[in-house]
Amino acid sequence: MNCTELARMGNVLRRDIIEMIYRSKDGHPAPSLSCADIVACLYFGVMNVDPKNPHWEDRDRFVLSKGHACPAMYAALGRKGYFSRDLYPTLRHIDSVLQGHPDMKKTPGVDMTSGSLGNGLAAATGMALAAKLQNKTYRTYVLTGDGELGEGINWEAAQTAAKYKLNNLILIVDNNGMQSGGSVESVGGVVNIPGKFAAFGFEVKEVDGHDVKQIMDALTSSHPGRPLCVVAHTVKGKGVSYMEHNNAWHKGTPNDEQYLTAVKELEAMING
Repeated sequence: MNCTELARMGNVLRRDIIEMIYRSKDGHPAPSLSCADIVACLYFGVMNVDPKNPHWEDRDRFVLSKGHACPAMYAALGRKGYFSRDLYPTLRHIDSVLQGHPDMKKTPGVDMTSGSLGNGLAAATGMALAAKLQNKTYRTYVLTGDGELGEGINWEAAQTAAKYKLNNLILIVDNNGMQSGGSVESVGGVVNIPGKFAAFGFEVKEVDGHDVKQIMDALTSSHPGRPLCVVAHTVKGKGVSYMEHNNAWHKGTPNDEQYLTAVKELEAMING
């Protein structure tokens, strides 16, 4: 897809996210909306995957470390053809393949079970190191939230990734400034994310996380001999006016009126 198509797909995913959460009556809308453009660029712009062969050995891997934002991932997987979009309303239901956090044993296209925040970068580092050891060319992408970077295992993983010069590892930080308990700075004190990863030996790019050209340029940039960290500055709840910058929508379900408002706004963006 070109950048115009990717931008549109980001809003299509947002529309699917709202539909999914409204129909299932459960989910985390705002954290999913903030990363929709990033997820669109990954699945429809850069990742080498095959929906007809989800366990293809040489596929690129993706780890959604901020697992509560799985509606964004499920929307992309459905649009990509891994499963029917008729499953969207079963989000978070017992026995559904679309659990409240990604489950690699239940959902086609999910490469890593996640949800315990902070573990995604470590898992992705292991995948990237395995590729190096096996002389494989696939890349491993991992999307974290900024809040979960307060977990120390992230920095152990970052140190390991730099030590082994994992230039096949691409970390994207959804830097929306908020976590469930409030602002990231007030809760965990995680500041200067670009500087921290640069100090750990990563190539670092800062982008507007809603500008698909900037995202694509960063994801496809050269970073020989070192892992890449893309710090994507985003808006929590992006695309739905009453959810933007509103941490009350970290988790929740729109009522009928709110649902119609969100759909109207997003469809205007899709068709605009």
